[in-house]
Amino acid sequence: MRKIATHLLRYFFQGIIIVSPLAVTIWAAYSVFDIIDSSTRIPSLPRGVGFVIVISSLVLIGWLGSTFFIWKLLINFFDNILERTPFLKFIYSSVKDVVESFMGDKKKFTKPVLVKIRTNPEIFQIGFITQKDLSKLGFTDKVAVYLPHSYAVSGVLVIVDNENVSMLDMNPSDAMKMAVSGGMTGYDDEEHEEGESAGPSLSMIS
Repeated sequence: MRKIATHLLRYFFQGIIIVSPLAVTIWAAYSVFDIIDSSTRIPSLPRGVGFVIVISSLVLIGWLGSTFFIWKLLINFFDNILERTPFLKFIYSSVKDVVESFMGDKKKFTKPVLVKIRTNPEIFQIGFITQKDLSKLGFTDKVAVYLPHSYAVSGVLVIVDNENVSMLDMNPSDAMKMAVSGGMTGYDDEEHEEGESAGPSLSMIS
């Protein structure tokens, strides 16, 4: 009976491992759908139409803003107004910078690095260079590095010496996944086994 109970418990936890990521993904997707659809729902139309309208509108706006010059001028016009309006400019510019950091043509997290945070013993943390020139702040030999937190949509900005930062020869999205997942994903295990002695390719920043 004890052996059967052990097997059942192991299968139970294995089932949780298999189902949990799928369940959380479905729940998150449904929550986004429900929030958008509920806030834009038209009583006379079936459920889901509001969601489709919002997504289609965003695609249309993105297409117009990327294709037609007059729309680009209009978008830039309102962009300049919001970035010069007291109080609103802080909210607008902050949200804009965060969104552009992860999406579009102006992605900011494109330079993954290893930051030495302790010397003895040596401990490194994955980060992304956000500013290489800090001369306006009086720092000539330092860079600004964003260090994402594991299992959280957050991070911290640190100012470190150039000598403590090594460029990481790794796809930026894989580096971000590796940092956020606590090292569980984002790095090919097979490649790791083949180059285990060499380790990741590093180079010091110039």
